[in-house]
Amino acid sequence: MVKKVFIVSDSLGETADRMVGAALKQFDVNNVEIRRFPHVTTEKKVERLVKEAEQSKSLIAYTIVVESLRRYMKELAAQKGIEAVNLLEPLLHSMEKTFESAPKKEPGMMHKLDEEYFRRIEAVEFAVKYDDAQDTSGILKADLVLIGVSRTSKTPLSMYLAHKQFKVANVPLVPEVKVPDELYQLPRERCVGLVISPQKLNSIRRVRLRTMGLKEEADYASMDRILKEIDYAENIMKRVGCPIINVSDKAVEETASYILEFLKVERSADS
Repeated sequence: MVKKVFIVSDSLGETADRMVGAALKQFDVNNVEIRRFPHVTTEKKVERLVKEAEQSKSLIAYTIVVESLRRYMKELAAQKGIEAVNLLEPLLHSMEKTFESAPKKEPGMMHKLDEEYFRRIEAVEFAVKYDDAQDTSGILKADLVLIGVSRTSKTPLSMYLAHKQFKVANVPLVPEVKVPDELYQLPRERCVGLVISPQKLNSIRRVRLRTMGLKEEADYASMDRILKEIDYAENIMKRVGCPIINVSDKAVEETASYILEFLKVERSADS
């Protein structure tokens, strides 16, 4: 028999969806149907879905933050003998006690289309458009430009920093490809060079070739080629005069924290 879980929210229901998904992984069950009911903002909507849950013997997992509606859901489910769980209530209650402050009780706070949200979306779109020097006009528009040889985490870093609302472009440094002139016009504090040990790069590139179904002995992963690229990249970085970060043993988040700290210092110096 198929078990059903109704996910109910006065917003989009994404929070409840993730929580239910995480909880289900603790059970060896495959016959579970999950239905999401977003934007449940009236008592009539609550009544309809509670009636449907009663008929189908479904569990209701809800994240309703409007107090009157939340209370109505709880009371109606209890009257009908339906298993219903308020996923946010324990956390909100504990936070209220700890912070000594009442929650706002506004639905959709995670998806509020405010200025910060739009800046983040704009930064992500910027990172995609100016990834790998597809369009070099982005170099002078960027808050930050990352440079380095292939497989030094330029793209993941660009996207990570974009979610911090920074417009980031990145430029791969390849001996056979002319460096964009715009890179030399960029203020040094708006550029960061990424370097990596030859051994680490060799390992990463060999794995990359393997996942692409290519031979690991290809020139792309040869030590001679790697040393040539690294030497070329370091000369470019010296010419640009930018700070350099060794990413050999750093996660993207760790490298990003160094960059954010650097940007903070530079902005403080300018102000």
